[in-house]
Amino acid sequence: MAEGSNTVHSPLVTYASMLSLLTLCPPFVIFLWYTMVHADGSVSQTMAYLYHNGLRGFIDIWPPPSATAFKLIGSYAAFEAALQLLLPGKTVYGPISPTGNQPVYKANGVAAYVVTLVTYIALWRFGIFNPTVVYDHLGEIFSTLIIGSFIFCIVLYIKGCVAPSSSDSGSSGDIIIDFYWGMELYPRIGKHFDIKVFTNCRFGMMSWAVLAVTYCINQYEKNGTIADSMLVNTALMLAYVTKFFWWEAGYWNTMDIAHDRAGFYICWGCLVWVPSVYTSPGMYLVNHPVNLGIQLAVYILVAGMLCIYINYDCDRQRQEFRRKNGKCLVWGKAPSKIVASYTTTSGETKTSLLLTSGWWGLARHFHYVPEILAAFFWTVPALFNHFLPYFYVIFLTILLVDRAKRDDNRCRSKYGKYWKLYCEKVPYRIIPGIC
Repeated sequence: MAEGSNTVHSPLVTYASMLSLLTLCPPFVIFLWYTMVHADGSVSQTMAYLYHNGLRGFIDIWPPPSATAFKLIGSYAAFEAALQLLLPGKTVYGPISPTGNQPVYKANGVAAYVVTLVTYIALWRFGIFNPTVVYDHLGEIFSTLIIGSFIFCIVLYIKGCVAPSSSDSGSSGDIIIDFYWGMELYPRIGKHFDIKVFTNCRFGMMSWAVLAVTYCINQYEKNGTIADSMLVNTALMLAYVTKFFWWEAGYWNTMDIAHDRAGFYICWGCLVWVPSVYTSPGMYLVNHPVNLGIQLAVYILVAGMLCIYINYDCDRQRQEFRRKNGKCLVWGKAPSKIVASYTTTSGETKTSLLLTSGWWGLARHFHYVPEILAAFFWTVPALFNHFLPYFYVIFLTILLVDRAKRDDNRCRSKYGKYWKLYCEKVPYRIIPGIC
């Protein structure tokens, strides 16, 4: 809804959560992988092992980084970076930041996505590369990513201190906060390689699709067949990621890109958390194939696809409203809107249109509802024998509730009385009639 932010977060509000995430996230990634792959998906089994073996036990289950993992990650990262730079794409302008900068992007995400999956599957089908290698070294890959991404975030911090790409940068005065939240809003290498587009989209989201396909192929290589539960899970995940890349230019206007700086929170999360946690239901299904039956599989698939479509249509509706400056139809009617003015940090007065009808009249962040439900539907093929496959659904719910709150606070500060009027017209934050 709004232009980019150069806000530095308050240390009193964020310090405890920052330190906990910095210290707890890396071990949890290994805990998740080990439980899914080596402990039958049972949290109690892993916890019993750690209880009896203590710190030594955790050290034993943590796979060290390996040359094979480094080669796999390096090849993948170089391939995606080359596609980002070399594939043609439409020029797209991001939102103007408070300091007056407007990032320019090359929208070639769909092409990169298609080339990546076609290349990956072709390498397998022609016997050039077997994706089971990725699964067999998955723990080493996650371990290498954990350490390598920490180093990457340190480099980003140093770059923000000594060679920021634009005036959308600065320090809070606290090194922990600056490392966690980031120093720069739009860090780039040269003029054309956008770092956040690479970490968030071309490495993080692309790895989601690549690993979903990897898990599916691994089950086929292991069992000679693919269970309908795995097919439903893979189909829904790929549909969601396809939707993301189709809408990628719209993503560049969201909080992740236009408001959150490039630090541990965003970059480490996309480089490590997305490929490990977001793909975890498929990771579990590799060794736990479930026969749903055609009828149940179709029900789950259709319900998940419907949620993904509604999530897409929410974003499409708002994008079209913005693109046509409110001169469009929303659900067959002229849109209801609020014309909100605000003042930039340079003292310039600007206006924004806030949509209050269609999906955006149901709740201020209604699009999070179908996103959470879609995650549930691609997880439910695992059934309910274990809790851990549903961790992503729970995490996503907490993440989006927090994001909705942060976005409301930011808009309240930016729009003032106009945001109060908007909340009166759209009183519910996420779920219509409830909250």
